[in-house]
Amino acid sequence: MKLYYSPGACSLSPHIVLNEGGFTYDTERVDLASGKTETGADYRAVNPNGYVPALLLDDGLVLTEGPAIVQYLADRVSTKRLAPPAGTMERYRLMEWLNFISTELHKAFGALFDPHTPDSWKDIVKARLAQRCDYVSRRLDGKTWLMGEDFTVADAYLFTVLGWGKYVGIELTPWPTLTAYLGRVAARPAVQATLKAEGLI
Repeated sequence: MKLYYSPGACSLSPHIVLNEGGFTYDTERVDLASGKTETGADYRAVNPNGYVPALLLDDGLVLTEGPAIVQYLADRVSTKRLAPPAGTMERYRLMEWLNFISTELHKAFGALFDPHTPDSWKDIVKARLAQRCDYVSRRLDGKTWLMGEDFTVADAYLFTVLGWGKYVGIELTPWPTLTAYLGRVAARPAVQATLKAEGLI
C-alpha cells in the first residue's frame, strides 16, 4: 500500500492508523499548492479532487476520503480493535463520530485556513467551533478515548483536526478535558512515530 499525504493535513489520520495497525506501507508526499507528488507526478491522476489522503492498494485500486480509508484499514487488522465489528451498534457509533468530526470540525477548520474567508465569517465559525468543543469535551469526560477504553480510528481523526487549532488562533485551554486527551493521543508510540515521519516534531 501507499499513502499519499501532506504533512499535518487530514492525511495524518490514516497515517497514524497505518502505524497503529502495524501495516507495511509506503508514503508519497503531495505538494497541494502545485498538485505534484514528491516524485514529480501529477497527483490528480491519483485523486482527481486533488486533496489528500489517497491510499493506493496492492491491487492497484485507489481509495480516497479519510473516514473511508481508516475504516478500511481497521477492518484489515480487526484484532487491533481500531474499529468495532461491522454491523454492530458500536460501529455505527464510530461512524457517527467520524461524520461529526468530518462535517462539524474538519470543514469548519478548513474555512479558517482559507485566505478568502471573510473575517466576519471566521468569527462565526470560531463561535460554532467553541460550541462543538464544548460538546466533545462533555462526551469525553470520564473516558480515555472517544469510544471508551479502546483507541479507535475516530481518535486518530479527532487528534488530527483539533491539532489545527494552534495554526488558526483557536486555543484549547478552555477545555482541559480536550488538552489532556490530545496529550494522551500524542504520547502513543505510533502517533509519535507518525509525527516524526511527517516532520511535525
